[in-house]
Amino acid sequence: MKRDILINVNPRETRVAILEDDRLVEVLHDRPELHRTVGNIYLGKVEAVLPGMQAAFIDIGLERSAFLHASDLVEPDEDSLDNDNGRSSRNSRGLPNIADHVKRGQSILVQVTKEPISTKGPRVTRQISMAGRFLVFMPFASKVGVSRKIDTREERSRLREMVGRMLPKNSGGVIVRTVAEEMTEGQVKQELGALLGQWKKIHRKAHFARLRAPALVHRETSLASGIIRDLFSDDVDRVVVDSKELFGEIRRYLQEVEPELVDRVGLYKRATPLFDEYDLESEIRELFNRRVDLPSGGYVIIEPTEALVSIDVNTGRYTGRKDPEKTILRTNLDAAREIARQVRLRDLGGIVVIDFIDMESQVNRDKVLHELRTHLNRDRARTRAFQVSQLGLVEMTRQRVRPSLWDSMASGCPACGGTGKVFRPEVVVRRLERALTRVAGQREERRMTVRLHPEVALYLMEQEPNFLKHLARATKIDLELRDDPIARIDEFRLVAQPAGRDVTEKYAVA
Repeated sequence: MKRDILINVNPRETRVAILEDDRLVEVLHDRPELHRTVGNIYLGKVEAVLPGMQAAFIDIGLERSAFLHASDLVEPDEDSLDNDNGRSSRNSRGLPNIADHVKRGQSILVQVTKEPISTKGPRVTRQISMAGRFLVFMPFASKVGVSRKIDTREERSRLREMVGRMLPKNSGGVIVRTVAEEMTEGQVKQELGALLGQWKKIHRKAHFARLRAPALVHRETSLASGIIRDLFSDDVDRVVVDSKELFGEIRRYLQEVEPELVDRVGLYKRATPLFDEYDLESEIRELFNRRVDLPSGGYVIIEPTEALVSIDVNTGRYTGRKDPEKTILRTNLDAAREIARQVRLRDLGGIVVIDFIDMESQVNRDKVLHELRTHLNRDRARTRAFQVSQLGLVEMTRQRVRPSLWDSMASGCPACGGTGKVFRPEVVVRRLERALTRVAGQREERRMTVRLHPEVALYLMEQEPNFLKHLARATKIDLELRDDPIARIDEFRLVAQPAGRDVTEKYAVA
Protein backbone atom coordinates (compact mmCIF):
# COMPACT_ATOMS: atom_id res chain seq x y z
CA MET A 1 0.00 0.00 0.00
CA LYS A 2 1.32 3.42 -0.99
CA ARG A 3 1.53 5.91 1.88
CA ASP A 4 2.28 9.65 1.72
CA ILE A 5 2.44 12.34 4.40
CA LEU A 6 1.82 15.97 3.40
CA ILE A 7 2.68 18.80 5.81
CA ASN A 8 1.33 22.31 5.18
CA VAL A 9 2.80 25.03 7.40
CA ASN A 10 1.90 28.67 7.96
CA PRO A 11 2.60 30.92 10.96
CA ARG A 12 -0.78 30.27 12.61
CA GLU A 13 -1.49 26.67 11.62
CA THR A 14 0.17 23.38 10.74
CA ARG A 15 -1.85 20.74 8.90
CA VAL A 16 -0.85 17.15 8.26
CA ALA A 17 -2.61 14.95 5.69
CA ILE A 18 -1.99 11.21 5.49
CA LEU A 19 -2.80 9.50 2.20
CA GLU A 20 -3.11 5.76 1.54
CA ASP A 21 -3.18 4.74 -2.12
CA ASP A 22 -3.72 8.44 -2.95
CA ARG A 23 -6.84 8.63 -0.76
CA LEU A 24 -7.05 10.95 2.23
CA VAL A 25 -7.41 8.92 5.45
CA GLU A 26 -6.26 11.28 8.22
CA VAL A 27 -6.17 15.04 8.77
CA LEU A 28 -4.46 16.63 11.77
CA HIS A 29 -4.43 20.30 12.74
CA ASP A 30 -2.23 22.24 15.12
CA ARG A 31 -3.10 25.84 15.95
CA PRO A 32 -2.03 27.89 18.99
CA GLU A 33 -5.63 28.26 20.16
CA LEU A 34 -6.14 24.46 20.21
CA HIS A 35 -3.77 24.15 23.20
CA ARG A 36 -2.66 20.57 22.51
CA THR A 37 -1.79 18.92 25.83
CA VAL A 38 -1.49 15.16 25.18
CA GLY A 39 2.00 14.08 26.20
CA ASN A 40 2.61 17.16 28.38
CA ILE A 41 3.91 16.47 31.89
CA TYR A 42 2.61 18.60 34.78
CA LEU A 43 3.25 18.98 38.47
CA GLY A 44 -0.36 18.87 39.60
CA LYS A 45 -2.16 19.43 42.89
CA VAL A 46 -4.80 16.94 44.08
CA GLU A 47 -8.10 18.80 44.47
CA ALA A 48 -10.38 15.91 45.42
CA VAL A 49 -10.21 12.15 45.94
CA LEU A 50 -13.38 10.11 45.25
CA PRO A 51 -12.92 6.51 46.49
CA GLY A 52 -16.41 5.56 45.27
CA MET A 53 -15.35 6.36 41.70
CA GLN A 54 -11.76 5.15 42.20
CA ALA A 55 -10.73 8.56 40.84
CA ALA A 56 -9.14 11.87 41.76
CA PHE A 57 -9.32 15.34 40.28
CA ILE A 58 -6.01 17.09 39.74
CA ASP A 59 -5.41 20.81 39.18
CA ILE A 60 -2.77 21.06 36.43
CA GLY A 61 -3.33 24.73 35.64
CA LEU A 62 -5.88 24.29 32.85
CA GLU A 63 -9.46 25.58 32.71
CA ARG A 64 -10.87 22.27 33.97
CA SER A 65 -9.40 19.84 36.49
CA ALA A 66 -7.80 16.67 35.14
CA PHE A 67 -9.22 13.20 35.83
CA LEU A 68 -6.96 10.51 37.31
CA HIS A 69 -8.35 6.96 37.53
CA ALA A 70 -6.95 4.24 39.77
CA SER A 71 -6.05 2.22 36.67
CA ASP A 72 -3.54 4.95 35.82
CA LEU A 73 -1.68 4.56 39.11
CA VAL A 74 -0.31 1.05 38.70
CA GLU A 75 2.41 -0.22 36.41
CA PRO A 76 0.75 -1.76 33.32
CA ASP A 77 1.67 -5.32 32.41
CA GLU A 78 3.10 -5.97 28.96
CA ASP A 79 -0.10 -7.48 27.56
CA SER A 80 -2.16 -4.36 28.35
CA LEU A 81 0.25 -1.91 26.74
CA ASP A 82 -0.67 -0.16 23.54
CA ASN A 83 1.53 -1.14 20.62
CA ASP A 84 3.92 1.76 20.61
CA ASN A 85 3.18 4.55 23.04
CA GLY A 86 3.43 2.75 26.37
CA ARG A 87 -0.07 3.69 27.52
CA SER A 88 -2.29 1.02 28.98
CA SER A 89 -5.91 0.27 28.33
CA ARG A 90 -8.33 0.70 31.21
CA ASN A 91 -8.85 -2.36 33.38
CA SER A 92 -10.66 -2.24 36.72
CA ARG A 93 -9.60 -5.68 37.99
CA GLY A 94 -7.18 -5.76 40.90
CA LEU A 95 -6.89 -2.00 41.20
CA PRO A 96 -5.49 -0.39 44.35
CA ASN A 97 -7.64 1.90 46.47
CA ILE A 98 -6.92 5.35 45.09
CA ALA A 99 -7.29 6.93 48.54
CA ASP A 100 -4.19 4.98 49.66
CA HIS A 101 -2.04 6.56 46.93
CA VAL A 102 -3.11 10.20 46.57
CA LYS A 103 -4.24 12.71 49.19
CA ARG A 104 -6.00 16.02 48.85
CA GLY A 105 -3.49 18.87 48.61
CA GLN A 106 -0.65 16.56 47.53
CA SER A 107 1.60 17.57 44.61
CA ILE A 108 2.08 14.78 42.07
CA LEU A 109 3.68 14.40 38.64
CA VAL A 110 1.16 13.43 35.93
CA GLN A 111 1.05 13.19 32.13
CA VAL A 112 -1.94 14.02 29.90
CA THR A 113 -3.26 11.05 27.90
CA LYS A 114 -6.52 12.56 26.63
CA GLU A 115 -7.40 16.13 25.68
CA PRO A 116 -10.33 17.97 27.31
CA ILE A 117 -13.47 17.01 25.38
CA SER A 118 -16.81 18.82 25.62
CA THR A 119 -17.46 19.44 29.34
CA LYS A 120 -14.84 16.94 30.53
CA GLY A 121 -11.35 17.89 31.61
CA PRO A 122 -8.21 16.12 30.40
CA ARG A 123 -7.37 12.60 31.54
CA VAL A 124 -3.97 12.05 33.13
CA THR A 125 -1.78 9.17 34.26
CA ARG A 126 0.99 8.75 36.82
CA GLN A 127 2.69 6.26 34.52
CA ILE A 128 4.88 8.76 32.69
CA SER A 129 6.05 7.68 29.22
CA MET A 130 8.55 9.46 27.00
CA ALA A 131 8.59 8.50 23.34
CA GLY A 132 11.66 8.40 21.16
CA ARG A 133 12.03 7.17 17.61
CA PHE A 134 12.64 3.52 18.55
CA LEU A 135 11.92 3.32 22.28
CA VAL A 136 9.41 4.52 24.83
CA PHE A 137 11.00 5.08 28.24
CA MET A 138 8.78 4.66 31.32
CA PRO A 139 10.59 5.84 34.48
CA PHE A 140 8.08 4.28 36.90
CA ALA A 141 7.88 0.88 35.16
CA SER A 142 10.26 -2.06 35.50
CA LYS A 143 9.79 -4.27 32.43
CA VAL A 144 11.11 -4.32 28.87
CA GLY A 145 8.26 -4.88 26.41
CA VAL A 146 8.23 -5.21 22.63
CA SER A 147 5.54 -3.96 20.26
CA ARG A 148 3.12 -6.72 19.33
CA LYS A 149 3.43 -5.67 15.67
CA ILE A 150 6.93 -7.16 15.64
CA ASP A 151 5.74 -10.73 15.22
CA THR A 152 9.02 -12.62 14.70
CA ARG A 153 9.83 -14.49 17.93
CA GLU A 154 13.59 -14.38 17.38
CA GLU A 155 13.58 -10.63 16.71
CA ARG A 156 11.41 -9.95 19.75
CA SER A 157 13.78 -11.94 21.95
CA ARG A 158 16.84 -10.21 20.49
CA LEU A 159 15.41 -6.74 21.05
CA ARG A 160 14.23 -7.52 24.58
CA GLU A 161 17.59 -8.98 25.58
CA MET A 162 19.62 -6.15 23.97
CA VAL A 163 17.57 -3.33 25.50
CA GLY A 164 17.39 -5.05 28.90
CA ARG A 165 21.18 -5.45 28.93
CA MET A 166 21.79 -1.78 28.11
CA LEU A 167 19.13 -0.33 30.42
CA PRO A 168 20.66 0.82 33.74
CA LYS A 169 19.42 -1.19 36.72
CA ASN A 170 16.38 0.24 38.55
CA SER A 171 16.16 3.15 36.11
CA GLY A 172 12.71 2.30 34.71
CA GLY A 173 11.09 0.29 31.93
CA VAL A 174 11.13 0.44 28.14
CA ILE A 175 8.76 -0.41 25.30
CA VAL A 176 10.46 -1.23 21.99
CA ARG A 177 8.48 0.37 19.15
CA THR A 178 7.51 -1.22 15.83
CA VAL A 179 10.04 0.80 13.81
CA ALA A 180 12.84 -0.62 16.01
CA GLU A 181 12.87 -3.94 14.11
CA GLU A 182 16.52 -4.74 13.21
CA MET A 183 17.70 -1.90 15.47
CA THR A 184 21.42 -1.96 16.31
CA GLU A 185 23.16 -1.61 19.68
CA GLY A 186 24.48 1.80 18.64
CA GLN A 187 20.97 3.08 18.00
CA VAL A 188 19.76 1.69 21.33
CA LYS A 189 22.64 3.31 23.21
CA GLN A 190 22.10 6.70 21.55
CA GLU A 191 18.34 6.87 22.04
CA LEU A 192 18.32 5.37 25.52
CA GLY A 193 20.93 7.91 26.59
CA ALA A 194 18.85 10.77 25.18
CA LEU A 195 15.64 9.58 26.91
CA LEU A 196 17.37 9.02 30.26
CA GLY A 197 18.95 12.48 30.02
CA GLN A 198 15.57 14.03 29.22
CA TRP A 199 13.97 12.31 32.20
CA LYS A 200 16.72 13.53 34.55
CA LYS A 201 16.00 17.12 33.48
CA ILE A 202 12.25 16.63 34.07
CA HIS A 203 12.88 15.03 37.46
CA ARG A 204 15.21 17.84 38.55
CA LYS A 205 12.77 20.51 37.40
CA ALA A 206 9.83 18.88 39.19
CA HIS A 207 11.59 18.19 42.50
CA PHE A 208 14.46 20.64 42.86
CA ALA A 209 13.47 23.78 40.95
CA ARG A 210 11.02 24.85 43.68
CA LEU A 211 8.07 24.71 41.32
CA ARG A 212 4.67 25.34 42.88
CA ALA A 213 1.85 23.13 41.64
CA PRO A 214 0.16 23.46 39.24
CA ALA A 215 3.02 23.89 36.76
CA LEU A 216 4.00 22.63 33.31
CA VAL A 217 7.20 20.56 33.61
CA HIS A 218 7.62 19.23 30.06
CA ARG A 219 5.89 20.07 26.78
CA GLU A 220 5.36 17.39 24.14
CA THR A 221 6.94 17.92 20.73
CA SER A 222 5.02 19.74 17.97
CA LEU A 223 2.48 17.97 15.75
CA ALA A 224 4.77 17.79 12.69
CA SER A 225 7.78 16.56 14.70
CA GLY A 226 5.64 13.96 16.46
CA ILE A 227 4.29 12.67 13.13
CA ILE A 228 7.83 12.24 11.75
CA ARG A 229 8.97 10.54 14.96
CA ASP A 230 5.99 8.20 15.26
CA LEU A 231 4.85 7.50 11.68
CA PHE A 232 7.68 8.02 9.22
CA SER A 233 9.13 4.58 8.56
CA ASP A 234 9.82 2.19 5.67
CA ASP A 235 6.02 1.93 5.24
CA VAL A 236 5.84 5.57 4.11
CA ASP A 237 6.79 6.30 0.50
CA ARG A 238 7.39 10.00 0.92
CA VAL A 239 6.92 13.09 3.05
CA VAL A 240 6.20 16.39 1.29
CA VAL A 241 6.54 19.63 3.27
CA ASP A 242 6.07 23.22 2.07
CA SER A 243 8.25 24.90 4.72
CA LYS A 244 12.01 25.26 4.18
CA GLU A 245 12.62 25.51 7.91
CA LEU A 246 10.68 22.35 8.76
CA PHE A 247 12.15 20.54 5.75
CA GLY A 248 15.67 21.21 7.08
CA GLU A 249 14.65 20.21 10.61
CA ILE A 250 13.23 16.87 9.41
CA ARG A 251 16.34 16.08 7.35
CA ARG A 252 18.69 16.85 10.25
CA TYR A 253 16.64 14.61 12.56
CA LEU A 254 16.62 11.73 10.07
CA GLN A 255 20.37 12.05 9.42
CA GLU A 256 20.86 11.17 13.09
CA VAL A 257 18.30 8.38 13.51
CA GLU A 258 17.59 6.84 10.05
CA PRO A 259 19.70 8.29 7.21
CA GLU A 260 18.20 5.90 4.66
CA LEU A 261 14.88 7.78 4.89
CA VAL A 262 16.32 11.23 4.13
CA ASP A 263 15.77 10.92 0.36
CA ARG A 264 12.06 10.30 0.89
CA VAL A 265 11.55 13.85 2.22
CA GLY A 266 10.71 16.46 -0.39
CA LEU A 267 10.34 20.25 -0.27
CA TYR A 268 7.26 21.54 -2.11
CA LYS A 269 8.12 24.70 -4.08
CA ARG A 270 5.24 25.31 -6.52
CA ALA A 271 3.05 28.43 -6.43
CA THR A 272 -0.14 26.34 -6.09
CA PRO A 273 -0.80 25.62 -2.39
CA LEU A 274 0.23 22.09 -1.37
CA PHE A 275 -3.24 20.85 -0.40
CA ASP A 276 -4.73 22.36 -3.58
CA GLU A 277 -2.13 20.49 -5.66
CA TYR A 278 -3.43 17.21 -4.21
CA ASP A 279 -7.08 18.35 -4.35
CA LEU A 280 -7.55 17.95 -0.59
CA GLU A 281 -9.31 21.18 0.37
CA SER A 282 -12.68 20.12 -1.07
CA GLU A 283 -12.38 16.73 0.64
CA ILE A 284 -11.67 18.38 3.97
CA ARG A 285 -14.70 20.66 3.60
CA GLU A 286 -16.89 17.62 2.88
CA LEU A 287 -15.94 16.15 6.26
CA PHE A 288 -18.48 18.50 7.84
CA ASN A 289 -21.36 17.07 5.79
CA ARG A 290 -23.74 14.57 7.35
CA ARG A 291 -24.05 12.61 4.11
CA VAL A 292 -21.23 10.63 2.49
CA ASP A 293 -21.91 9.11 -0.94
CA LEU A 294 -20.68 5.60 -1.76
CA PRO A 295 -19.25 4.34 -5.09
CA SER A 296 -22.20 1.97 -5.51
CA GLY A 297 -24.75 4.81 -5.41
CA GLY A 298 -25.70 4.31 -1.77
CA TYR A 299 -24.82 6.70 1.02
CA VAL A 300 -24.24 6.89 4.78
CA ILE A 301 -25.48 9.49 7.26
CA ILE A 302 -23.14 10.32 10.15
CA GLU A 303 -24.70 11.94 13.23
CA PRO A 304 -22.44 12.67 16.24
CA THR A 305 -24.36 13.05 19.52
CA GLU A 306 -23.31 13.66 23.12
CA ALA A 307 -23.43 9.94 24.00
CA LEU A 308 -22.40 8.22 20.76
CA VAL A 309 -22.00 8.51 17.01
CA SER A 310 -24.89 7.15 14.93
CA ILE A 311 -24.18 5.97 11.36
CA ASP A 312 -26.99 4.91 9.02
CA VAL A 313 -26.45 3.09 5.72
CA ASN A 314 -28.87 3.51 2.78
CA THR A 315 -29.01 2.05 -0.74
CA GLY A 316 -29.88 5.43 -2.28
CA ARG A 317 -30.21 5.27 -6.05
CA TYR A 318 -28.48 1.88 -6.28
CA THR A 319 -31.23 -0.75 -6.65
CA GLY A 320 -29.34 -3.52 -8.44
CA ARG A 321 -30.94 -5.67 -11.13
CA LYS A 322 -32.34 -8.94 -9.84
CA ASP A 323 -31.03 -10.17 -6.48
CA PRO A 324 -31.87 -7.75 -3.59
CA GLU A 325 -29.43 -9.53 -1.23
CA LYS A 326 -26.52 -8.92 -3.62
CA THR A 327 -27.54 -5.27 -3.94
CA ILE A 328 -27.61 -4.87 -0.16
CA LEU A 329 -24.32 -6.75 0.30
CA ARG A 330 -22.49 -4.55 -2.18
CA THR A 331 -23.83 -1.37 -0.54
CA ASN A 332 -22.91 -2.61 2.95
CA LEU A 333 -19.38 -3.61 1.87
CA ASP A 334 -18.86 -0.16 0.33
CA ALA A 335 -20.21 1.39 3.51
CA ALA A 336 -17.95 -0.70 5.77
CA ARG A 337 -14.84 0.55 3.92
CA GLU A 338 -16.00 4.15 3.90
CA ILE A 339 -17.09 4.17 7.55
CA ALA A 340 -13.66 2.93 8.65
CA ARG A 341 -12.13 5.78 6.63
CA GLN A 342 -14.55 8.42 7.88
CA VAL A 343 -14.07 7.69 11.59
CA ARG A 344 -10.33 8.22 11.05
CA LEU A 345 -10.79 11.35 8.95
CA ARG A 346 -13.26 12.94 11.36
CA ASP A 347 -11.39 11.57 14.41
CA LEU A 348 -14.62 10.23 15.88
CA GLY A 349 -14.18 8.53 19.24
CA GLY A 350 -16.15 6.72 21.92
CA ILE A 351 -19.12 4.52 21.03
CA VAL A 352 -20.14 4.26 17.36
CA VAL A 353 -23.37 2.48 16.36
CA ILE A 354 -23.73 1.47 12.70
CA ASP A 355 -27.09 0.57 11.19
CA PHE A 356 -26.20 -1.49 8.10
CA ILE A 357 -28.99 -2.46 5.72
CA ASP A 358 -30.63 -5.67 6.97
CA MET A 359 -29.27 -8.88 5.40
CA GLU A 360 -30.89 -12.29 5.62
CA SER A 361 -27.69 -14.31 5.11
CA GLN A 362 -25.39 -14.82 8.10
CA VAL A 363 -22.52 -15.39 5.67
CA ASN A 364 -23.09 -11.93 4.19
CA ARG A 365 -23.33 -10.33 7.64
CA ASP A 366 -19.98 -11.90 8.50
CA LYS A 367 -18.47 -10.60 5.25
CA VAL A 368 -19.50 -7.04 6.09
CA LEU A 369 -18.17 -7.28 9.65
CA HIS A 370 -14.88 -8.74 8.38
CA GLU A 371 -14.55 -5.89 5.85
CA LEU A 372 -15.15 -3.31 8.56
CA ARG A 373 -12.59 -4.87 10.91
CA THR A 374 -10.01 -5.23 8.14
CA HIS A 375 -10.11 -1.52 7.34
CA LEU A 376 -10.27 -0.51 11.00
CA ASN A 377 -6.96 -2.35 11.51
CA ARG A 378 -5.26 0.46 9.56
CA ASP A 379 -6.31 2.96 12.22
CA ARG A 380 -3.66 4.19 14.67
CA ALA A 381 -6.32 4.57 17.37
CA ARG A 382 -7.49 1.45 19.19
CA THR A 383 -10.78 0.17 17.75
CA ARG A 384 -13.05 -2.74 18.47
CA ALA A 385 -16.08 -3.84 16.40
CA PHE A 386 -18.57 -6.26 17.95
CA GLN A 387 -20.82 -8.86 16.33
CA VAL A 388 -24.03 -7.81 14.61
CA SER A 389 -26.72 -7.44 17.29
CA GLN A 390 -30.23 -8.88 17.22
CA LEU A 391 -31.44 -5.52 15.95
CA GLY A 392 -29.01 -5.68 13.02
CA LEU A 393 -26.66 -3.05 14.49
CA VAL A 394 -22.87 -3.14 14.71
CA GLU A 395 -21.49 -1.50 17.84
CA MET A 396 -17.86 -0.42 17.86
CA THR A 397 -15.57 1.68 20.02
CA ARG A 398 -12.70 3.91 19.01
CA GLN A 399 -10.07 5.37 21.28
CA ARG A 400 -10.81 9.02 21.99
CA VAL A 401 -7.65 11.09 22.59
CA ARG A 402 -8.72 14.54 21.42
CA PRO A 403 -11.90 16.33 20.29
CA SER A 404 -13.17 15.27 16.87
CA LEU A 405 -12.29 17.30 13.79
CA TRP A 406 -15.79 18.79 13.91
CA ASP A 407 -15.46 19.89 17.54
CA SER A 408 -11.98 21.35 17.07
CA MET A 409 -12.89 23.37 13.96
CA ALA A 410 -16.52 24.39 14.53
CA SER A 411 -18.70 25.88 17.24
CA GLY A 412 -22.38 25.43 17.95
CA CYS A 413 -24.80 27.43 15.81
CA PRO A 414 -26.08 30.41 17.84
CA ALA A 415 -29.50 30.11 16.20
CA CYS A 416 -30.20 26.43 16.86
CA GLY A 417 -27.83 25.72 19.77
CA GLY A 418 -26.19 22.92 17.83
CA THR A 419 -29.38 20.93 17.17
CA GLY A 420 -29.52 21.76 13.46
CA LYS A 421 -33.18 22.78 13.82
CA VAL A 422 -35.00 26.11 14.25
CA PHE A 423 -38.69 26.80 14.73
CA ARG A 424 -40.75 27.44 11.60
CA PRO A 425 -42.12 30.98 11.05
CA GLU A 426 -45.67 29.87 11.91
CA VAL A 427 -44.47 28.46 15.25
CA VAL A 428 -42.64 31.73 16.04
CA VAL A 429 -45.85 33.66 15.29
CA ARG A 430 -47.87 31.47 17.67
CA ARG A 431 -45.26 32.03 20.41
CA LEU A 432 -45.49 35.77 19.75
CA GLU A 433 -49.27 35.60 20.00
CA ARG A 434 -49.08 33.90 23.41
CA ALA A 435 -46.51 36.44 24.65
CA LEU A 436 -48.67 39.40 23.65
CA THR A 437 -51.67 37.81 25.35
CA ARG A 438 -49.61 37.76 28.56
CA VAL A 439 -48.73 41.42 28.05
CA ALA A 440 -52.43 42.23 27.79
CA GLY A 441 -53.16 40.24 30.95
CA GLN A 442 -50.67 42.27 32.98
CA ARG A 443 -52.22 45.55 31.78
CA GLU A 444 -48.91 47.37 32.20
CA GLU A 445 -48.10 48.19 28.57
CA ARG A 446 -50.13 50.21 26.06
CA ARG A 447 -47.71 50.51 23.12
CA MET A 448 -45.38 47.78 21.90
CA THR A 449 -42.88 47.35 19.06
CA VAL A 450 -42.39 43.77 17.85
CA ARG A 451 -39.04 42.98 16.17
CA LEU A 452 -38.91 39.87 13.96
CA HIS A 453 -36.51 38.23 11.53
CA PRO A 454 -37.36 39.37 7.95
CA GLU A 455 -38.41 35.84 6.98
CA VAL A 456 -40.99 35.69 9.78
CA ALA A 457 -42.18 39.21 8.98
CA LEU A 458 -42.63 38.15 5.33
CA TYR A 459 -44.61 35.10 6.46
CA LEU A 460 -46.99 37.38 8.39
CA MET A 461 -47.46 39.71 5.42
CA GLU A 462 -48.17 36.85 3.01
CA GLN A 463 -49.94 34.23 5.14
CA GLU A 464 -51.53 36.19 8.01
CA PRO A 465 -51.87 39.80 6.81
CA ASN A 466 -54.52 40.68 9.44
CA PHE A 467 -52.57 39.19 12.35
CA LEU A 468 -51.54 42.48 14.00
CA LYS A 469 -54.93 44.15 13.44
CA HIS A 470 -56.84 41.29 15.11
CA LEU A 471 -54.31 40.97 17.94
CA ALA A 472 -54.30 44.73 18.65
CA ARG A 473 -58.11 44.68 18.86
CA ALA A 474 -58.08 41.66 21.21
CA THR A 475 -55.31 42.88 23.52
CA LYS A 476 -56.05 46.63 23.43
CA ILE A 477 -52.34 47.23 22.73
CA ASP A 478 -51.03 49.56 20.01
CA LEU A 479 -48.70 47.22 18.05
CA GLU A 480 -45.97 48.11 15.58
CA LEU A 481 -44.10 45.48 13.53
CA ARG A 482 -40.47 45.92 12.44
CA ASP A 483 -38.19 43.47 10.68
CA ASP A 484 -34.75 43.03 12.23
CA PRO A 485 -32.03 41.50 9.98
CA ILE A 486 -29.74 40.73 12.92
CA ALA A 487 -32.41 38.80 14.84
CA ARG A 488 -32.34 35.02 14.89
CA ILE A 489 -34.90 33.44 12.61
CA ASP A 490 -36.73 31.78 15.51
CA GLU A 491 -36.75 34.68 17.98
CA PHE A 492 -38.67 37.89 18.47
CA ARG A 493 -38.14 40.94 20.69
CA LEU A 494 -40.85 42.88 22.56
CA VAL A 495 -39.97 46.54 23.14
CA ALA A 496 -42.25 48.62 25.38
CA GLN A 497 -42.84 52.19 24.11
CA PRO A 498 -42.21 55.05 24.53
CA ALA A 499 -39.42 54.11 26.98
CA GLY A 500 -37.87 51.54 24.59
CA ARG A 501 -37.54 48.86 27.31
CA ASP A 502 -36.92 45.28 26.14
CA VAL A 503 -39.50 43.19 28.01
CA THR A 504 -39.11 39.97 26.00
CA GLU A 505 -37.86 37.82 28.89
CA LYS A 506 -40.73 38.95 31.08
CA TYR A 507 -43.43 37.69 28.72
CA ALA A 508 -41.95 35.21 26.20
CA VAL A 509 -41.75 32.11 28.38
CA ALA A 510 -42.97 29.63 25.75
